Amino acid sequence: MSREWISEGLYEGWRQELRVDRLLARRKSAFQDIVVFENVDLGRVLMLDGVVQITERDEFVYQEMLTHVPLLEHGDAKRVLIIGAGDGGVLRRVLEHGTVEKAVMVEIDGDVIALSKEFLPSIAGEAWTDPRAEVIVGDGIEYVTNAADGAFDVIIVDSTDPIGVGEVLFTDSFYRHCARILSANGIIVNQCGVPFMQADELRDTSARRAQFFAHVSAYVAAVPTYVGGFMTLGVAAKGAVPGQHSADVIRARAQKAGIGADCRYWTPEMHVASFILPPYIAKNLPR
Repeated sequence: MSREWISEGLYEGWRQELRVDRLLARRKSAFQDIVVFENVDLGRVLMLDGVVQITERDEFVYQEMLTHVPLLEHGDAKRVLIIGAGDGGVLRRVLEHGTVEKAVMVEIDGDVIALSKEFLPSIAGEAWTDPRAEVIVGDGIEYVTNAADGAFDVIIVDSTDPIGVGEVLFTDSFYRHCARILSANGIIVNQCGVPFMQADELRDTSARRAQFFAHVSAYVAAVPTYVGGFMTLGVAAKGAVPGQHSADVIRARAQKAGIGADCRYWTPEMHVASFILPPYIAKNLPR
């Protein structure tokens, strides 16, 4: 029996195809095309505008590293802002930190949240009903523009690449306001693409943020379905230089926050090692 195959054409000359073993949802929202389906190897898959965003099989890699690294680099994050991340996975990981008092999530596309709740419930778990969570369907740019100075300790941006609906989250104006609404030791992190194929994304984002943050760096995670090698997670800080803590310091912070026992990718050692970049990636950071 023949089945549909979906082709992901993120790059001009390189594609990957995923077999649709069971189509769960296909919807055109006000912002993007959304497809959710089952694949024999990857479990349930969420694609936006033809690009893989998350799969049940490897979501833990991206979610753990996007969340635990900045929160534990900060060391005392109580107020966290999440931009995007409509599947709820980042919200779940943030709320795993017992030291977090408030997590605000702003996702522009309510259809992504609704479909994730219906078809990808394991990604967010119980995060949607956690009393510390505030979930807003709205514009992340508008939210950071209107937020108070120093309102958050950590900002996590989990967006699509800087095309379409995600483009405005890679601008000078956005990073200027993010720096303003972060506390004195505030940290911001966001995905900066796969630098083997998207080096300009890391280079341009880092250069923009260097205008507003004292320290700009990046770390890596190997996410199998993000083809092309390491995914870079760009980080910028107003306080201490990111990636300078020892594994023992990170371990102590994780124990205080209640993090580590259930992680499948993140460890204190992986945390520290992720900041060691190969030269082909490091050359795209400000010198």
